[in-house]
Amino acid sequence: MKKAPYKLGLKKDDIVQVISGKEKGKKGKLLSIFPEEQRVTVEKLNMLKRHTKGDGKTRQPGIVEREGKIHISNVLLVSDKVGRGVRTKLKKLDDGKRVRVCMKTGDVLDKV
Repeated sequence: MKKAPYKLGLKKDDIVQVISGKEKGKKGKLLSIFPEEQRVTVEKLNMLKRHTKGDGKTRQPGIVEREGKIHISNVLLVSDKVGRGVRTKLKKLDDGKRVRVCMKTGDVLDKV
C-alpha cells in the first residue's frame, strides 16, 4: 500500500532557511520539491560531487557539483518581516483564497 504524499506547505522559488545539519542557518531558493520522498533541493546548499565519465563525443569527463536533497523537516519558510525562518499555517481569506500565514506575526507570506 502506497503512502499518501506529505503536504509540504512550500512552493518552488520560495526562500527557505536550513534549521539543522551541516548547512544550519543558511538561506537559499527552493529549486525542486519531492513530496513522495519528503525532500527538497535548495540552491547552492548541500553540494555533492559526482565523478562523471566522458563519452568521447560531447560529455566531458570530470567532477560535477550539484545540489543534494534535504529533508523537509530541516527547512523553514523565510518571512521578509522577521528575516528568518518561521512556522506557517494556512488561512482562508474572505475571497476564498488559501494563503500561508506566519504563526509568529500573523503576516501573509504569499504574494496575493
